[in-house]
Amino acid sequence: MEYESLPAGWVVFDVILRNWALVAIASTIVTLIVVPALVLAKYVRISLNIMRTTRPPLARPPLDYERPVGEPVTFPAFDGLPLAGMILRANPAVPRRGLVLFAHEFCADQHSCARYTSPLQRAGYDIFTFDFRGHGQSACDPGYEPRQWVTDRELHDIRGAVAFIQNYLCENRLPSEIGVFGISRGACAAILAAAENPSIRAIVADGAFSTDITIEYFMKRWAYIFARVRIVYENHPPVFWRFLRWSMMHFARREFNCRFPSVRKAIQRMEPRPILFIHGEKDSYLPVEISSRRLYALAGQPKYLWIAPGARHNQAVVRHGEFYTRLTIAFFHRYLAGLPIELEAAASVPASPVAAGLHCRPASTALAHSGVN
Repeated sequence: MEYESLPAGWVVFDVILRNWALVAIASTIVTLIVVPALVLAKYVRISLNIMRTTRPPLARPPLDYERPVGEPVTFPAFDGLPLAGMILRANPAVPRRGLVLFAHEFCADQHSCARYTSPLQRAGYDIFTFDFRGHGQSACDPGYEPRQWVTDRELHDIRGAVAFIQNYLCENRLPSEIGVFGISRGACAAILAAAENPSIRAIVADGAFSTDITIEYFMKRWAYIFARVRIVYENHPPVFWRFLRWSMMHFARREFNCRFPSVRKAIQRMEPRPILFIHGEKDSYLPVEISSRRLYALAGQPKYLWIAPGARHNQAVVRHGEFYTRLTIAFFHRYLAGLPIELEAAASVPASPVAAGLHCRPASTALAHSGVN
């Protein structure tokens, strides 16, 4: 056919008609690869924005407790950054039970341990508390902005804290085994450290979560706002969300110049250690179903989960202070101090309709009476 005398449109139509099979293959490739890639890229951008801007609610005003006074110390994080900490001596009127390392939540500091560990100190435990980088009196490396998501930097910090305190225990000829008590992001760092250090013998994790699972939850929760084709969004297969999670974490490493270790994976590879999960029943920021309950399911025995009735994010200690104190002391007494006691509820915790039947179970032994599963 002579194309010189035909309009351009007819020429294109004729070429397509003559090569319809090739055109169909090319169109299929575009549909199966390019379009999903564009959708994925959009979701990744939304996820990164969530990581940049989402801020956790604070449980209480920052100065609602008396600041404890202890022995101030400085020590290096695992990557050499100088950090500040403090040793709080146990009550000398009771036998010494051991040492508990406290890891504070995002936007708090070492002094916030007073909310959680003062009863432990009175019960015979030394407390070592410290400021994560960019918090309190600790330095922060240039170009790094701490966020509520635990990163390799916070893991460096708690590694340094563990190394410092174990050296302290060795110098004072004390047992090297320690307990850790972490709140929210600090709980995540505590679990990550325990997964690689068998000297951490017992873990209390209040408000723990895994960044990868949490971001996937936020993605599913908020992406519908940006989804133009609702039927497509609502029918993404599970493999799509898993691939999105992997892609998002890959781009997050580049975006924020840090790694985001998976607490979920750490729990799975950790040699079983006694661990007590605590979570607010009404935590709308990090719902218990996608955070502590899921981590609890992955953990080895002995393990406990207390869902605090009526409590929001990090508010279990606020709403149920007496029970919180008795539970955490009993846990460390049994699994760090080695006292032959049972973890039984010693205070009445009013159960809500949702959290009725508080049960803490190491294996199959019921532990408390009104809100733990």
